[in-house]
Amino acid sequence: MTFAPTRPIGPARNRFLGAVYARNSSAVMSRGMLATRSSNAAIVVSGFFEPVFYLLSMGIGLGALVGTVVTTTGQEVSYAAFIAPALLAVSAMNGAIYDSTWNVFFKMNYAKLYEGMLTTSLGPLDVALGEIGLALLRGVLYALGFLIIMQSLGLNLSWTAILALPAVVLIAFGFASLGMAVTSYLTTFQQMDWINFVMLPMFLFSATFYPLSVYPEPIQWVVQALPLWHGVELIRGLTTGALSVALLGHVLYYVVMIAIGLVFTTSRLKKLFLD
Repeated sequence: MTFAPTRPIGPARNRFLGAVYARNSSAVMSRGMLATRSSNAAIVVSGFFEPVFYLLSMGIGLGALVGTVVTTTGQEVSYAAFIAPALLAVSAMNGAIYDSTWNVFFKMNYAKLYEGMLTTSLGPLDVALGEIGLALLRGVLYALGFLIIMQSLGLNLSWTAILALPAVVLIAFGFASLGMAVTSYLTTFQQMDWINFVMLPMFLFSATFYPLSVYPEPIQWVVQALPLWHGVELIRGLTTGALSVALLGHVLYYVVMIAIGLVFTTSRLKKLFLD
């Protein structure tokens, strides 16, 4: 196991946030990228194709039977153009969640990697930002590939679709941040199954394949509380060109989600390995 050079302990601890942050999260990211390249690159690549298969089978196949769908903003679009932005958000979520949950769980509980990192000048916030950055990179790569496929199939209906890329970064950041925070509290493989128990229904019911209006009003409130729904609506608004103030609300939702995830992850790592 090889770590990138870290900064001296003394000066780092004298800076703002010095107790938890040595400004060297890139060392954690570099180590993760080397490990990914040498051990599980094939698994990383395979994860990209799941939403692509959904798009081809349901968007193109089922879409021929469904015809057009009306979005939340009243636009009438083809079924493929309706679900494609939702699958783009799902692609970003999947990439970020894998690295920030199962990957982090193994490193924390079995490889004891973070214990080793925190005996150097690295602080818990360096570890949190490095791991989240790694998860973010994977989510963005998935999303970029998916966005190119959407463009080639003519499913980006407006020039504002280019803004979906930074939006995807925000979505991936939100899920990676919260995913790592939740994983820091899990200690067994059985508990990790709870993540799938939450992720699958959220994927199916976040207005991914159907408009929100098909659900009864109480169910709509529940759906609108889910983070993926905000990501889907944000991306859908950008790819269809339906810009509104509501998009800022979706952005704010993820900003809060990121802040909460970072605070919980940092405090949890500090409690586990430094206190």
